[in-house]
Amino acid sequence: MKILRLLLILFLVINFSKVLAGRNKVTKIKITEFPPTDRINHHYVSNQPPLQPNPLIKLPVGQIEPRGWLLSQLQLMRDGFTGRLPEISKFLKEDSGWLTLKGRGWEEMPYWLKGYGDLAYLLKDQKMIATTKKWIEAILNSQQPDGYFGPVDNQATNDLWPNMVALFCLQNYCEFSGDKNVLDFMSRYFRYELSLPEEKFLPGSWQKLRGGDNLESVYWLYNRTGEKWLLNLSQKIFRRTADWTSPILTSERDRNWEESSFYHGVNIAMGIREPGIYYQQAKDPKLLQAVERNYHQLMEAYGQQPGGMFGADENIRPGYNDPRQGAETCTMVEFMYSFESLLKITGNPVYADRCEEIAFNSLPASMTPDLKGLHYLTAANLIACDSSGEHDFQNAGTLVSYDPWSYRCCQHNVAFGWPYFAEHLWLATSDDGVAAVIYGPSMVTVKAGQSGKTVRLVEDTDYPFGERIVLTVYPEAPLDFPLYLRIPGWAEKAYLALNGEKSVEIKSPGKFIVLERIWKYGDQIFLTFDEPVRVKLWEGIGKAASVARGPLWYSLEIKEEWKRYGGTDDWPAYEVLPASPWNYALVLDPERMEKNIKLVTEKPVAYQPFSQQTAPIILEAKVRRLPTWQAERKMVGKVPASPVLSDQPEETIRLIPMGCARLRITCFPWVKGK
Repeated sequence: MKILRLLLILFLVINFSKVLAGRNKVTKIKITEFPPTDRINHHYVSNQPPLQPNPLIKLPVGQIEPRGWLLSQLQLMRDGFTGRLPEISKFLKEDSGWLTLKGRGWEEMPYWLKGYGDLAYLLKDQKMIATTKKWIEAILNSQQPDGYFGPVDNQATNDLWPNMVALFCLQNYCEFSGDKNVLDFMSRYFRYELSLPEEKFLPGSWQKLRGGDNLESVYWLYNRTGEKWLLNLSQKIFRRTADWTSPILTSERDRNWEESSFYHGVNIAMGIREPGIYYQQAKDPKLLQAVERNYHQLMEAYGQQPGGMFGADENIRPGYNDPRQGAETCTMVEFMYSFESLLKITGNPVYADRCEEIAFNSLPASMTPDLKGLHYLTAANLIACDSSGEHDFQNAGTLVSYDPWSYRCCQHNVAFGWPYFAEHLWLATSDDGVAAVIYGPSMVTVKAGQSGKTVRLVEDTDYPFGERIVLTVYPEAPLDFPLYLRIPGWAEKAYLALNGEKSVEIKSPGKFIVLERIWKYGDQIFLTFDEPVRVKLWEGIGKAASVARGPLWYSLEIKEEWKRYGGTDDWPAYEVLPASPWNYALVLDPERMEKNIKLVTEKPVAYQPFSQQTAPIILEAKVRRLPTWQAERKMVGKVPASPVLSDQPEETIRLIPMGCARLRITCFPWVKGK
């Protein structure tokens, strides 16, 4: 099968190149699965021998400039609770253990700083950069003679987990500022880790499950210093980290505290990438296979829902796999980063698809449109964001109301979701090219080609709310380099045109288009994706139906009634309650499922497009009410197995993008119709 697949790809490449050879004699165009895996980029820090070369390489923070709706998300973050969190978080006051080195000082501050700092760098906000530096300098000044750093209480309990997060803050600060003191600091700290006896290194709890983050930082430093002893430390970290290479769901796992923590949603979202990180050193394909096996095992059991997430309302639990089971906001941003990390390691565009799905569909509704409040859990089917606690979740209390004061971990950790996403729009490639891997309005300045000359690329698009992407190339002088354009896995057809020529149809979803030419100032690429309406049936939850178009899933438009129940005037807490019916079944024609669903409205993209009032795209669908589908306390009932029967009259309802809907039904039962 592998040989046949390779022959098919070769056939497509040769024939597609021939199609365009007669049209543009200075451009070579081909289709590939990923950039080369046997080369090292000459202009940006990437894996050094003996590590496996990365096909895709992250650019230093600040080289990518978000624009359009993506820039507005960052600006809303700055003006919302991420940018102003020290006003309300007790963990970011002057008595923080990260400033005093005693008392309160665990994961919260570095969680927040990890995103806040990058937000400052992306926005070039000098006030925020100064605040970031205050905390960075506190971390750097906390190092002890033995190399340890941070609050001493953490060292007393032998807990290295908070430092793993702090290392990410230091790395991004170093990339942005060029401060080489970070390298010496990290080297001393990793010497400390290497000196710890095995039994005292990552002994248990979060640090044992999340050791992949520590491993990633070791490779970051190795690629900048070449200190070989770091590879001994990386082997030690892999030995001592929990086993994420084994099947993630198995009856053989012991259910003591350490093992049961595998089932915590955030741990899964982080740990799933760990075998892929170590693959860079071990070069064993079974490690990448383990990543994919665990992902598919997880999603088949608990991810039978749109939006890219899986049901873990603390832990994944047998019998709790309906789309009303929520996902933590922490889990969303960590799952996104796992895919961003694996994308660079493997070059496989499927990881960009998975990252986009969460970012465009699940993450936005975890927060209020002004980004001044969030909730702990977001679900694909959610009919009340209330404070009553009357939901069948693992934890008690309010978990779905919007509150800037509560939800301790998510309140801080959500900060890095959008900034890291923006930093992975463009990546350098191993063959000294540039790749547009995650789409969004932006501009990037990058060194490319053998000469390493600078080129600026501008991406004009409303994606994911529009199907057209226009890329304009501005090299400082004519420059020969490969430009990679990802074709999303959902895009059965794409249309490519260069400098106003007639477009060519491409049918290669889940691959890269590679354009090789001597680029001239003002060259333009027009890339358009075909976005028909699609209906997905979820076999694991009774063939419930979900509607998609392009990268967006669509939810029932439920009228939202916002009620303040607490907080302050500056930082209010809200419930969002339903003010219209929700228990509908789609009317679907089994011969052509999408027949009764149509696009009715496309509006200009607003400053904040992820709200019910500003939804840029609206679909209409035929439905029947299903009176037997009722709420269970404040929680939506489980989706009835389909097809269902209903004697109610046929109606037309509106569907809006999932990320615009705080209340939503996104997995529907359905009745047979014509």
